Amino acid sequence: MGDWGFLSTLLDKVQSHSTVIGKIWMSVLFLFRIMVLGAGAESVWGDEQSGFICNTQQPGCENVCYDWVFPISHIRFWVLQIIFVSTPTLVYLAHALHVIHKENKMREQKQKQKQSPGGAMKGKEPKYTDEKGKVTIKGNLLGSYLTQLVFKIIIEAAFITGQYYLYGFIMVPMFPCSKKPCPFTVECYMSRPTEKTIFIIFMLAVACVSLLLNIIEVFYLICSRLRRRSRRGARYLNSSENPASLPDSRQKMTEEAIKQNKLNMGLENSHSIGGGLDGAKEEKQLLNTH
Repeated sequence: MGDWGFLSTLLDKVQSHSTVIGKIWMSVLFLFRIMVLGAGAESVWGDEQSGFICNTQQPGCENVCYDWVFPISHIRFWVLQIIFVSTPTLVYLAHALHVIHKENKMREQKQKQKQSPGGAMKGKEPKYTDEKGKVTIKGNLLGSYLTQLVFKIIIEAAFITGQYYLYGFIMVPMFPCSKKPCPFTVECYMSRPTEKTIFIIFMLAVACVSLLLNIIEVFYLICSRLRRRSRRGARYLNSSENPASLPDSRQKMTEEAIKQNKLNMGLENSHSIGGGLDGAKEEKQLLNTH
């Protein structure tokens, strides 16, 4: 198996740009998949083809039967699974690094504007990162993160289903084979089937844990987003009911509107009083004439 150092370095960078559940998923990937695959599983499957024996002397029969039973080696299948599952995370990492680089440039421009004499502050404010480089998963970054989680769920489920249809989840010790050029149905035997079954079940359990963590993380992010929206709605209602909690500019506008309403009400009252006095004068004049 090839060196996992490059992939491990890239995935390690994702740790600072993911949620707590994402960090747990990364630990599961490193400890229980990559390390176990490199340390134990490869040595167990090292004699896979040489230990595959059929009760025939027909040239080529064992190779054909082995290819029929194992269209792809378990080790290579799990390597492909890890690479495919990690790819959406690496795509998200590229997006996050692009956002960080873009917002660092914004900060540099702001700093230059501050240093320049009489320079007015222009341009957008950084939205996703702070000065320490910590990323807040929201907006487009949240959409990117959720998308990579959905793809990981689909890929993980596809590989689990594919493993079931290719090999099943138990390594049987004997395989009957009647493929050409075998002269008849021969019996082929696999070396160390019990040990290999244990590794198959272990890797399957780790894949299911990884799948479950991705599903939990999707619900966690959606619930966090809905909670944030409800808080914003509560703040908006409180500010509209209590003008004192509004910002200064909005508070001033509200106070001016209240003053204008009071002034309008005073004018209406004065008009009504003036109209009432005029009517009383007219009635008095009519009574005097009569």
